[in-house]
Amino acid sequence: MNIDYKLIGERIKRVRKMRGLTQEVMAEKLNVSIGYVSQVERGITKISLDLLGAISSILDYDIAYFVSESAVNSGDYMESELLEEIRRLDEKKRKYILKVIKLTNETL
Repeated sequence: MNIDYKLIGERIKRVRKMRGLTQEVMAEKLNVSIGYVSQVERGITKISLDLLGAISSILDYDIAYFVSESAVNSGDYMESELLEEIRRLDEKKRKYILKVIKLTNETL
């Protein structure tokens, strides 16, 4: 099974920023270099489960979120990402997105 490390890295970056942490602070807490954190967030480096567990703990976020549906052959991972992004929007923006989706479906 191929794992989408870029997707995992993007999720880590999103949560790190939500928590207001810099890559430098994250690196210090993990006892790794800033460059390593950057590589993980860009999906260049394959992250170990131990390190992912440490990141999950630091960010106080469920480890399952980072790896869920990250298998490249899983067609559902984009749906999960869309839902996560939509949940973070206020009601006005959600209504706008819904209109865009409906219009898109009508024209295709």
